[in-house]
Amino acid sequence: MALARAWSVALLGIDGRLVEIEADIGAGMPGTKLVGLPDTGLREAKDRVRAAVRNSGQKWPDSAVTLGLSPANLPKVGSGYDLGIAAAVLAASGSVPATKLIGTVLLGELALDGRVRPVRGVLPALLAARGAGYRRAVVSADSLGEGALVDGIEVLGAGRLLEVVEWLKDERVLVPAEAPTAPEVAEVADLADVVGQPEARWALEVAAAGGHHLLMVGLPGIGKTMLAKRLPGLLPPLSDEESLEVTAVHSVEGSLHSDSPLVRVPPFVAPHHSISMAALVGGGSGLAMPGAISRAHRGVLFLDEAAEFSGERLEALRTVLEECEVRIARARGVVRYPASFQLVLATNPCPCAPPRETDCSCSPMARRRYLGRLSGPLLDRVDLRVRMRPITAMRVHDDTEPESTEQVRTRVMRARQRAAERWAEHGWRTNSQVPGPMLRKEFALPCRVTALLDRGLDRGAITARGADRCLRIAWTLADLAGSPCPDADHVAAALEFRDRRAA
Repeated sequence: MALARAWSVALLGIDGRLVEIEADIGAGMPGTKLVGLPDTGLREAKDRVRAAVRNSGQKWPDSAVTLGLSPANLPKVGSGYDLGIAAAVLAASGSVPATKLIGTVLLGELALDGRVRPVRGVLPALLAARGAGYRRAVVSADSLGEGALVDGIEVLGAGRLLEVVEWLKDERVLVPAEAPTAPEVAEVADLADVVGQPEARWALEVAAAGGHHLLMVGLPGIGKTMLAKRLPGLLPPLSDEESLEVTAVHSVEGSLHSDSPLVRVPPFVAPHHSISMAALVGGGSGLAMPGAISRAHRGVLFLDEAAEFSGERLEALRTVLEECEVRIARARGVVRYPASFQLVLATNPCPCAPPRETDCSCSPMARRRYLGRLSGPLLDRVDLRVRMRPITAMRVHDDTEPESTEQVRTRVMRARQRAAERWAEHGWRTNSQVPGPMLRKEFALPCRVTALLDRGLDRGAITARGADRCLRIAWTLADLAGSPCPDADHVAAALEFRDRRAA
């Protein structure tokens, strides 16, 4: 036969689109033409595939070969189409039957000697193939760990192109993906290691219980980074759906480990303040790759020395914090990546950052300019603000042991359970996800409870957005206390967390 088809997957962010690969062998001078918006790496596929086919003991057609990738207006990026192109050409030339290609997706890069190499984005590609009704996929043997995470589709692994050829001829059985084993419990840093800082520890517990964003202001070496690194240990493990979301992002980014590909622990991402905009938000040539904020999806994004980040990078977070999604527009299309994370900011109170506040040499204007890099609109989206006190002793004065992560996590889980039960019919799981209108109408608190909040609004001490966030914090404080509804003390404590003097 002179025409054959195979199928692969194109990724736009973590969304997959099925791509039909057509191979036509016709009369004319020997040569290979590739059409269908291929990028530079894909244009080179015809040379890679031809060498791989010949080095696998198969014959490449000695006539004109036209390869079409459809939809033609969809950008095709990367080398994951190599295996599908090779199968389509061999089927069109009659070297292999095309029966098994129907309903099968092929994903893999070919080395010149015929080895099948793994590619990025196997997990979201298989999810897209399953959603489109495909029942089978062939991937690199090194990608079987990712393939095992997707139910409802048969995933087979191949180490070389020759194995795929023999499988198409019914001369070999490819290795199937095995059911994933239970991941090992990851060790987390213990909260008991943090000396003192009762206010900051309490703020961290509240942040974990309600999914709130947090700002910590304090002198160098006071424990800001230690506390931030212990937040993932207070969060619940990711559900199956959340794990697949996070793993899909890491698969596209190329940071998965083949031995344990499924991400079960909320990720912790801490970029340096010199990070570029593309590395933080996402970007790159062609279609954009995920950035640090997408790698922190369902986890924690920690910006240490937040005032050292440029204003452009900090302001880029404002829309993301509201929409929990990154949209990056390029000439070839718009890419969307999920970015629902808890933001933790840590900063020194001034540029000179002395070990003691009395040693500060900065003028009031310099201090104001330094913290002014954290703009009002950004801080308005940060629920909790806490100023940390200097450590005066390396041992707790009352000789009581600091609470461990496990003790605090127990309270956090109980509070989250109360919130999840309350908001279950609306689809929210934490208090931070509840929109303001719902808190002001259906779950409105009595006037006597919100009197202090109303005075703050009247005096301009907080904004309307800040008032909504105070209500969310109050509900979290009530959940931690086991109360069915916030009272005036909870609202006052929430308002204190919003005190601008903490920043």
